[in-house]
Amino acid sequence: MKPVHLSITVGRPREEVFDYLADIANHPEFTDHYLVDWRLTREESSGLGAGARFRLEAPLNRFGWADMTLIEVESPSRIVMAGQTGKFNRVRTLTTYALDSSADGQTQVDFEVETKPVLPSDRLMEKIGRPWFARNAKKGLKRLRSILEDDRKRGARATIAGR
Repeated sequence: MKPVHLSITVGRPREEVFDYLADIANHPEFTDHYLVDWRLTREESSGLGAGARFRLEAPLNRFGWADMTLIEVESPSRIVMAGQTGKFNRVRTLTTYALDSSADGQTQVDFEVETKPVLPSDRLMEKIGRPWFARNAKKGLKRLRSILEDDRKRGARATIAGR
């Protein structure tokens, strides 16, 4: 399916934004309005192989559990996460953060999520849920900017299951 692509400018240096995004335990701080029940998959929450499991609180979504793992971490410009969601985790996802710095010390954050639905029912659910996801992801990016620039609107960090 067509990827969801969003961009935002953050008034912080690229290295600082990268370090924040490369730690998956920080992601619930800016996405907890639509991605809930975060649990880390290992103790080390940053770097290659770090991952988390969470639930999408989407309308009409009966199979909301998803996970993602950092598969590419190119400091300080790119983070790629692979995951799966949907019934029996059959929908593959690929999430990318591309960071570009500008001369005035700001960082352009390009966010992209691509999914690969398997069955027609998966494609239908994605088509129905796509506007909802894009709206909430945009709100999450605005919260990311607010956290990094003003230290406001922070949610809770993810923890390891059972802690």
